[in-house]
Amino acid sequence: MGANTNFATWDSRHYQGGSGSTTTFSEGNCRVGTTSGGYPLQISNFAFPATGKYYIELNNIVNNNYHCFGIVRQINVEYGNYLLDGTGAYQYQAWNGQKRGNGGSAAAYGSSWTSVGDVIGLAFDADNGKIWWAKNGTWQASGDPAAGSNEAFSGLDASQNYYFGWSDYYTSKAGTVHINCGQDSSFSNSKTSGSANATDSNGFGDFYYTPPTGFLALGSASVPVSDDIDPAGDDGATENPTKQFNTVLFDGNGTTNAVTGLGFKPDLIWGFTRNGSQSKRVIDSTRGGSERLYSDLGSAASTGTATISAFGTDGFTATGGAFNNDSGKTCGSWCWKANGGTTTSFSAGGNQLAGTYQANTKSKFSIITYTGSGSANSEVLHGLGATPNFIIFKARNDTHWWGVYHKSGGTVNTGYDSLLYLNSDNALASGQNVNIVPDSTKIVMSGNEQINRSSSYNYVMYAWADVEGMQKFGTYEGNSNANGPFVYTGFRPRMLFTKRTESAGGWRVRDTARDTYNPSTKISWWDSSSIEYSNSDYSIDILSNGFKIRTSSNDFNASEKWIYGAWGDVPFKYNNTF
Repeated sequence: MGANTNFATWDSRHYQGGSGSTTTFSEGNCRVGTTSGGYPLQISNFAFPATGKYYIELNNIVNNNYHCFGIVRQINVEYGNYLLDGTGAYQYQAWNGQKRGNGGSAAAYGSSWTSVGDVIGLAFDADNGKIWWAKNGTWQASGDPAAGSNEAFSGLDASQNYYFGWSDYYTSKAGTVHINCGQDSSFSNSKTSGSANATDSNGFGDFYYTPPTGFLALGSASVPVSDDIDPAGDDGATENPTKQFNTVLFDGNGTTNAVTGLGFKPDLIWGFTRNGSQSKRVIDSTRGGSERLYSDLGSAASTGTATISAFGTDGFTATGGAFNNDSGKTCGSWCWKANGGTTTSFSAGGNQLAGTYQANTKSKFSIITYTGSGSANSEVLHGLGATPNFIIFKARNDTHWWGVYHKSGGTVNTGYDSLLYLNSDNALASGQNVNIVPDSTKIVMSGNEQINRSSSYNYVMYAWADVEGMQKFGTYEGNSNANGPFVYTGFRPRMLFTKRTESAGGWRVRDTARDTYNPSTKISWWDSSSIEYSNSDYSIDILSNGFKIRTSSNDFNASEKWIYGAWGDVPFKYNNTF
């Protein structure tokens, strides 16, 4: 077994029991059983990464002929209490050797597994969107995961946060299974023979059967991190996530205030006042420290007064009350590193507009400025080398609301009419006459005054792409239960925003600079000038690999679709070593 590795287990925090069923966990949450069936759903305590190939085993401890073993999307976990729905394979019905996926009908698939001691293998190829099952070391239907052939299902989108899951698909008969993601080839001494001590392709884990070539144990050591943002890749000077994003807290003084302790030179500074009602200031090094926008207002930029007089190597210098720096107030700023204020210009021509970008190609963050045209399918360059998942934009020289594009784990902006607004708690609005199509080099846009009205309008745009181990933008489904969803990010979040999309609800933001232990309860709003607010009804646990909703409040866990964005400080791969 590999050292310093956390292998996946069943997630007892995310239990959804079926009618009349009592579920018990044992053997370090590797074993789960029911007393009377009842369609319970159990899922893993972290998701399959969006890249890579992974192998896990399930031992049939107490058989009832109705064990379903497969994978389920994060967004579908809250819809039902058993393996019911999800893109790709989600159900393996052992009682008659069947498979079912993507909401389709059951189909014959290999042999039934009805005997106590049957070991079912599951291989998931996230890179190519394929999945296979094996029974007692034999891959069903002539499947060959190592060769990538004869898969049970293909076309799975691994970016949608798949978890492995098990359902006891019988209303009145008990069943028990034991998962092995590399912990123990004996399944806690319930097996004594087989290919004991078989490891994955990197030498991690202890499996009953040898994993297919190229497939890894589902554990923290196998979690990918970006080659560019990897704390183990340098001395921490550049590749640590906290050198790309951080939150700094300070006391306002109403005059010149040198704020330090950030850890890097910031290019985007988003200020907030904790104990006073004040708009959030948004300043960046492309526009300069004398031009400020307000994230909770649609008004044009304010100029003339130096809001930030210096972007320093370890922070910034705020000037007077033009920033969130009023005397006697406790204040803070969320800060991102771009390119040290150095921009790249792009010229108008064809569909391309004239503008600049300032990109951090490692952390995938870019500041873009441009002049509008009013023409359909206009383009701006972003310089990230990856497709942005989260974009916010604002007309600088006129009163228009902030627009928001968010796409991860499912599309939020659909077609030519849907939009969210940063300075409003509105639900996802249709009929907005806007379309945004980003790719790895450009952002193509058409539509309203928020994004491209005419050549009389100047705009600023901030764009982020997902970075393994550092930042992630996705969706989850609320369940209106204090035992809310767990959302896997692959890192410990340092800052997190959540927003409901099907009804009104604010852009609620929390960070670990203000909440230093769980549960996290301190909230600020991007769309409001309200003071910081703390309430036990707002409880969320910030975990080493994501976050767990601990409230039934509609402000965080209404039974509808939510979007989130998270920036991290420690990738899950390193077990909080850094």
